[in-house]
Amino acid sequence: MAELVKRRRDPAVVQTVRSTAAATIAYVVAVRVSSEPAPLTAPLTALLVLQVTLYTTLTTGIRRVNAVVAGVLIAIGFSALVGLTWWSLGLIILASLIVGRFVHVGEFLPEVAISAMLVLGVTQVGGAARDRVLETLTGAVVGLLFNVLFAPPVWVSTAGESIQDLSRRMRQLLLHIGAQPTSPTRVEQAAARLHEARRLDHDIANVDAALRRAEDSVRLNPRVKEGLLYRVVLRTGLDTLEICTVVMRVLARTLTDLAKERKGESLFPEESGVAIEELLDHVANSMVSFAVLVTSQVSENAETAESRLTGELTAAGAKRKEVAQLLLQDVQREPRHWQFHGALLTEIDRILDELDTDHRSRRLMEELDRCTREQHERHPRLTALRQWVRRKSPRRPRRPSPVP
Repeated sequence: MAELVKRRRDPAVVQTVRSTAAATIAYVVAVRVSSEPAPLTAPLTALLVLQVTLYTTLTTGIRRVNAVVAGVLIAIGFSALVGLTWWSLGLIILASLIVGRFVHVGEFLPEVAISAMLVLGVTQVGGAARDRVLETLTGAVVGLLFNVLFAPPVWVSTAGESIQDLSRRMRQLLLHIGAQPTSPTRVEQAAARLHEARRLDHDIANVDAALRRAEDSVRLNPRVKEGLLYRVVLRTGLDTLEICTVVMRVLARTLTDLAKERKGESLFPEESGVAIEELLDHVANSMVSFAVLVTSQVSENAETAESRLTGELTAAGAKRKEVAQLLLQDVQREPRHWQFHGALLTEIDRILDELDTDHRSRRLMEELDRCTREQHERHPRLTALRQWVRRKSPRRPRRPSPVP
């Protein structure tokens, strides 16, 4: 049952069902309004227009209709002058690709040439052009209305799960790294941790894709009232974890270099190694707590997550002071590897600073101010209208509402 629920929430499954339904409806409508015996352009357009989110559906639909209409108009112009020959086909493709760049069709640039060739290749150019434009508009309208009437899911929770999964993988890696100082570490073992840290870049890219989908899903979505806030919270949270992955990679590099210097020996003395392992355990738990805090959708859950994160950071700070004292004593006894001790503390300090709640709050406010300022500069009239509506509307107490 749990696997079935997970499948129902998978973006690929949702998009497959929605695209099939929209394409079928577009074909049924096109059969009634077009004179073509098989108006397949309409379902094709609906498939290409209907995206995972309402925002991308609107932007894609406009560009696609623009591309098709431009191609049809070019074909009508050429058909009045020349027939279909090899050189006229080359000219129409060249003209379509050039015109497509001027009308800003984006990724649908080949569709301009495709539409022109299909229309030019039929005998009754006027009727074919009219039917193709009509079918394209039918498919685009059906795709847009389908997303309006059957609103696509808000993918914020899915993006939050991706962020939490990333933090758990980071935690697991940090625990593996923390086990190295307490036992003799082979260079190959330390290098394996370094390669594992480098593979986190691929995980970051996957989470970034999920987050972009979530950001588009809250744009123009009537079910989300504070889309900007949700976008900024998740984006800054991912940025923090990305910085932590970079620092973890540097940390793994430091321990790998130390393992090369101390072949066959423990990386640190017993007491220091145990303390470092406990410190990295607190840091690893802090990462997961931070991810839970960032992705919490209800204020009560956020308060619990913040309290847990604060506790882990406090414990990590205390253990860090203990580790610093122990490493200082180790360096005084054997100073030849002091640079690795300093690098270890510096990298841990950077991670703790990134996860700090005060640092997080400042970063969040700065990003909100920046995004709000950019919106005001980009759409000054819309901003003025919103301010006028707020002044005219009665003031009501605001309560936090969870993201659906």
